[in-house]
Amino acid sequence: MDSEEKTTNKSEQKSRKFLKSLIRKQPQELLLVIGTGVSAAVAPGIQALCSWRSCIEAVIEAAEQLEVLHPGDVAEFRRKVMKDRDLLVVAHDLIRKMSPDCLMEVFDSLEQHIQNPLVLQSILGLMDRGTMVLTTNYDNLLELFGQQQNRPMESLDLKDKTKVLQWARGHIKYGVLHIHGLYTDPCGMVLDPSGYKDVTQDAEVMEVLQNLYRTKSFLFMGCGETLRDQIFQALFLYSVPNKVDLEHYMVVLKDNEDHFYKHQADMLLHGIKVVSYGDRFDLFPGYVQDLSAQICKQRSPDTERVDSTTFLGNACQDCAKRKMEENGMEAPKKLRQPDTDDAGGS
Repeated sequence: MDSEEKTTNKSEQKSRKFLKSLIRKQPQELLLVIGTGVSAAVAPGIQALCSWRSCIEAVIEAAEQLEVLHPGDVAEFRRKVMKDRDLLVVAHDLIRKMSPDCLMEVFDSLEQHIQNPLVLQSILGLMDRGTMVLTTNYDNLLELFGQQQNRPMESLDLKDKTKVLQWARGHIKYGVLHIHGLYTDPCGMVLDPSGYKDVTQDAEVMEVLQNLYRTKSFLFMGCGETLRDQIFQALFLYSVPNKVDLEHYMVVLKDNEDHFYKHQADMLLHGIKVVSYGDRFDLFPGYVQDLSAQICKQRSPDTERVDSTTFLGNACQDCAKRKMEENGMEAPKKLRQPDTDDAGGS
């Protein structure tokens, strides 16, 4: 049975289809938005990385064990997690009340829990070729893995205006922008736009960020409700007109066809094309690897133009030579191009 499943998986991979408009993008035309699905695929052993709900539950558990939250508050937050749909609001209230030590407890020694580095390796491959990355996650799994691969990774926070502008203008190649902050700085973590009032009221920052949404193709990976995220909305959506004319992409699980096609139609209003990586979460890493490989195969237009000109030029010369030989004429000899070492020699 195992061998049959492996064969099925291989055939699925061989027949996998990608949107032509996506795989024809140059890596530097893309901005990758990483959600909890990426962390869940990379480190499945850490429950807190699997979803916002799991993250909040893990933090509540840590707060209870460390006795840094009143038992009554623990019970109230557990009730909210079960009933409240807006988990970002719950997370915001929880972080405001608890000790920062809880987050350090939940996310400690992340690099030791990387089980499936395939997704991170694929993302690094895109970054090597100019793809920008931002994340709604608190963890720095990508940065830790990248450092292991000898990349000068850098975690960026929205409150550092200088760094944000450098990143947005493409000057920090291996920078990862954490729009909610990072667990290593719990006091800097923000879950609603009011926490970034200085950022959202800064015309220079907002212009350069929203220009990214107008000029780059955002590729959402492992993102469930990112467009409902108030910070993402404030940074990229509120002031960008004619979103339906944009070309962004969202990779999702298709476990329910009706939900998938409704989601697909809804997202088109935001200029986002929704594509499925399959009907099982374990297909996600392989899809990301294949998609990344397809995009990284693209060559810059300048390179293609040079190659095609050279190829056609040589082909035409060969045709002319054959034609002259067929007519009994001697083809002219090619002039020898000077070697670099010969040029300018004494």
